[in-house]
Amino acid sequence: MWSWVAHRVTGVLIFFFLLVHILDTALVRVSPEAYNAVIGTYQTPIMGLGEAGLVAAIVFHAFNGIRVILVDFWAKGPKYQKAMLWVVVGLFVVTMAGFLPRHLMNVFGGGH
Repeated sequence: MWSWVAHRVTGVLIFFFLLVHILDTALVRVSPEAYNAVIGTYQTPIMGLGEAGLVAAIVFHAFNGIRVILVDFWAKGPKYQKAMLWVVVGLFVVTMAGFLPRHLMNVFGGGH
């Protein structure tokens, strides 16, 4: 059940990110100065942590989405759904372990 909840929550978070992204990108046509000001606020450590959260949401949502497809459309999917969830968790951990150190070094100034 928790993977179901996490899949929905990450989907909603990704949707809201895309909505904000479209709106802030559209600002460049209205006012380049306002666009530059908004983009400037994104270059803070808090937003860097938010980017890490966004990547985590996308990675989990993508891997779990593949699992959901397999459970729904593969005859043996329901039988192996719990094992596939552990595969999703493992892939998530490996992917984030590869991404987070470098990203956090860039966010906190160690990646110059």
